[in-house]
Amino acid sequence: MDLASKLFKGDRVIWVIFMFLCLISAVEVFSATSTLAYKNANHWLPIARHASFLFAGFVAVLILHNIPSRLMAVGVIGLPLSIVLLLVTLVVGDKTNDAQRWLSIFGFQIQPSELAKLSCIIFVAFMLSRRGKLPEKQIFWWIMGGVGVSCLLILPENFSTAFMLGVICWVMMFIGQISWRRLAKWTGIIAVAMGVFVASWFVVPDSVWEKLPLLDRVVTWKSRLAAQSNNDTLDAKDLFNKENYQVTHAKIAIARGGLSPQLPGHGQQRDFLPQAYSDFIYAIIIEELGLVGGVVVLLLYLWLLVRVGMIARRCDKLFPKLLVLGCGLMLVVQALANMAVAVNMIPVTGQPMPLVSRGGTSTVISCVYIGIILSISRFGAHMGDEEEEELGNETASSSSALTEEEISNWVPDAPVSAVNGMENAKMG
Repeated sequence: MDLASKLFKGDRVIWVIFMFLCLISAVEVFSATSTLAYKNANHWLPIARHASFLFAGFVAVLILHNIPSRLMAVGVIGLPLSIVLLLVTLVVGDKTNDAQRWLSIFGFQIQPSELAKLSCIIFVAFMLSRRGKLPEKQIFWWIMGGVGVSCLLILPENFSTAFMLGVICWVMMFIGQISWRRLAKWTGIIAVAMGVFVASWFVVPDSVWEKLPLLDRVVTWKSRLAAQSNNDTLDAKDLFNKENYQVTHAKIAIARGGLSPQLPGHGQQRDFLPQAYSDFIYAIIIEELGLVGGVVVLLLYLWLLVRVGMIARRCDKLFPKLLVLGCGLMLVVQALANMAVAVNMIPVTGQPMPLVSRGGTSTVISCVYIGIILSISRFGAHMGDEEEEELGNETASSSSALTEEEISNWVPDAPVSAVNGMENAKMG
């Protein structure tokens, strides 16, 4: 058995998708961080930083895919920890791009919302796997409590993340066979509450929102929503104002890509888009790799979702089945949200593209999702170790089969008829 088979276990297709996304990330982030490289004395610092996080994530994948998937349930302890970190972030967090989402610990910046997303998915999968041991109503309220608190703490500084996390956990509950009546009832209640909240953005003056603690970003959400709704009727002079600057340059990047790619390093809009290496990296991918490159990246994520569905179907236990679906949905839905922003289908959300966009916590946590998926494919769905099992079976059968010569060596004076009798007895 070669080194690759020993090192990369689990679903081989997931490994291929992961490697391709990491390769695209390294190339495109290196190209898109040209403005950062220009501002640094060491031109290699931006890509070196990203490469270090990718390497750390790769190590995490190697470790996690060797851990039995049943042990992933330990991750539920991350939920109270992430809730505490979210609370601390709201009070003393670092503010970047008008959003207080980061927390500095021993000189390193982490994004607690990323930890909260992972913890919530593990928590929901674990609670749903207790069906039959706990009443459904109790399971539902535990999930509503844990996920609800996390979403409420994320919402003030990151509305899109809170909304996405809530939707994915709702889908997990639906798949986990929580009563559809209960889900429908609370979906209606939450939808009405959100509708009233969004409607209040346009009724209450901006000056009031700016003075309210934890709700000052409502003005930003309102402007993005208004810009999205008025996008088709903008005058030329409004295309490059504060609200439309990034979207307009993203459109230019996509238009320049077309069917003839510029190739990495030849894109122009990377010098104009402030978040070319993060929120709008998909526009840079299309500009430099063309529409074909953009479609390939989209298909990689869709292929990932298909494989996750296949892994879930082969799982014979509920916890790994729901956990792998939650991890796959989180990666793919976030990627689709990033792409939708780049092509101006939805307002700017600030969601990075998993495994591709430049980042710290988001890059490592995205790799953790892949590690969990590979672990479940190996230990929960028993995929990827077929060659190892066949080798083990062959070894076992060869060790149990005794040749006539071996028996003669052990019993030198035994006649052939006695040997045949021993063989027949062994076969019987």
